Amino acid sequence: MKKILAIALALFLFVGLIACKDNNSPSSSNAPNPPANSEGENQKPDNAAASGSNSQESNKPDGAKLSGELSIINLEDRDPSILRGVRIYGNQAGTLEGFNGKKASLTDVRDVFELGEWVEFYPDTDAEYYLRVWVLKHRDDQEYYNNCKFSDLMPNFATYCDLHYPVDEENPDEWCWGSFYLNESDCEPGYYDFVFTYEGKAIAVLQTRFYKCGELASKSDAELEKLMRE
Repeated sequence: MKKILAIALALFLFVGLIACKDNNSPSSSNAPNPPANSEGENQKPDNAAASGSNSQESNKPDGAKLSGELSIINLEDRDPSILRGVRIYGNQAGTLEGFNGKKASLTDVRDVFELGEWVEFYPDTDAEYYLRVWVLKHRDDQEYYNNCKFSDLMPNFATYCDLHYPVDEENPDEWCWGSFYLNESDCEPGYYDFVFTYEGKAIAVLQTRFYKCGELASKSDAELEKLMRE
């Protein structure tokens, strides 16, 4: 009888030890869960915020900075004063009383346009001929224009526009000297350089931006002015 009781007691103690061991071991169901965005597959970068309203700015060339100012190229072999200022008019955005009615200037020149918009030039100059505006995709290396030879084979060439005094018009002093537009099927929205040349040599550069067709038409003069200073 004593032998049976000893065996029963031993079994009781053994079962108790097993139970204690199980209670002290960590349970997978009670283990703390990692935060949803900590590491591994649960971590997802927020690309939506990065590619939202700032997506156009992220594609902006490093040296593109709109200011409405002409950068005058002053070299010994040309006279930068040949261009005292310019007024640029567009027929799709802005009003003649405001955004399109600026006086000829070197520091407050319209520099935002739409693709498909006619762009007209009214320069303040004594030269009646030999002025031309070359339109090229913006390049960060602006010094390239100082000594380059302009041609329609230039990289990123879009178009050019000859400027000459409209002597044959009824009111030549009120008539544009030249005009152009960038075709939406041939050119992309983005940043462009207007390079003013005289007798084939650069005298000034205006950094500009072209938007998609119809993108600016509904904007007020104040909104357009803000875009000019981005």
